[in-house]
Amino acid sequence: MFEFGFTDEQKMLREMVRDFTINELKPVAQQIDANEKIPDEIIKKLGELGLLGAAMPEEYGGGGFGEVGYCIMQEEISRACLSTATFIGAHQSIGTNAILLGGSEFLKQKYVVPLAKGEKIGAFCLTEVQAGSDSFNVKTTATPDGDEWVINGDKMWITNGGLADIISVFARTPKGVTAFVVETSMPGFTAGPPEKKMGIRGSTTNAITFDNVRVPKENMIGTEGRGFLIAMKTLDAGRLGLGAATLGAAKEMLELSSKYAKERVQFDHPISHFQAIQFMLAEMATTIYCMESIIYRTAVDYDLKKNISMHSAMVKLFCSEGLDKVVDYAVQIHGGMGYSREYPVERFYRDSRINKIFEGTNEIQKGIIARDILKHKGVM
Repeated sequence: MFEFGFTDEQKMLREMVRDFTINELKPVAQQIDANEKIPDEIIKKLGELGLLGAAMPEEYGGGGFGEVGYCIMQEEISRACLSTATFIGAHQSIGTNAILLGGSEFLKQKYVVPLAKGEKIGAFCLTEVQAGSDSFNVKTTATPDGDEWVINGDKMWITNGGLADIISVFARTPKGVTAFVVETSMPGFTAGPPEKKMGIRGSTTNAITFDNVRVPKENMIGTEGRGFLIAMKTLDAGRLGLGAATLGAAKEMLELSSKYAKERVQFDHPISHFQAIQFMLAEMATTIYCMESIIYRTAVDYDLKKNISMHSAMVKLFCSEGLDKVVDYAVQIHGGMGYSREYPVERFYRDSRINKIFEGTNEIQKGIIARDILKHKGVM
């Protein structure tokens, strides 16, 4: 809706992703939802285009576009398919980024490089039955044994869990929660069947079991007992990317709704002539403008290495609720057609709901925001 002072390179990135989205992703988006699977050829093309490592530094095989570029990419991808955006986010924004943020140079060269190049698929493995919003309460353990760590436990709701080659795993050690890189080919690693979900059906979500999985000592990310801080720092960027995905979906809903309102005739007039419809479109556009503003402002700050914990929580809170509002209006404007699976609006409506739950529930985001406000006596 407006240009945020994007560089020529960022504008070229947007055009490239938009071309891919329109010509290759949109035509199969309904199929992805129906088959509950992203086609292998789409994943392969994402890798070939460099989109699976767009935010990663060039020195580690990435595109070097940073968080602003990543948000641009996710915005465009999400105009076609939120399942695909979720797959990319789990792979790059949290799965790979956890290693980049906390890992040694050895881990970055060994794992970030193939992940950024799209040669391997990544995932982020934190959530457990008793460790959802209470993410510090992980029960999965990692026990030292000579030159290895032995991991045991169960995880759930792991996006890309059944697809990933390399996973950032958080487990409890003698000194606290610690992060590790686990290769899914290691003996004792098992991914359960894909979950049957209401929305983002093409994004594979699995339970994971670790049964005496042995990983080398050098696969520890950062230092022992500092894994929770790595997880939280990783999720700061994850929530920002999630916001960009909601923005793209919201823009698509406004475009489709405006087009439909001009074409749909009732009482001898296009429904766009009616104030009730105009007011819905106005609310949608205003919400999108605010979403776009806070997302790119925060992305710029992230690339400048500023602390964005509170602002990324604001992005996640406002944008997830904003998309819910926008997509609800889109269904209302489309009427019965908005409730039909023949129209993409229905799919976006189902896909939208998860955004208020994953990457930390919106109630948790409010807690993060309130904590920072009180810490700084309300000064922002």
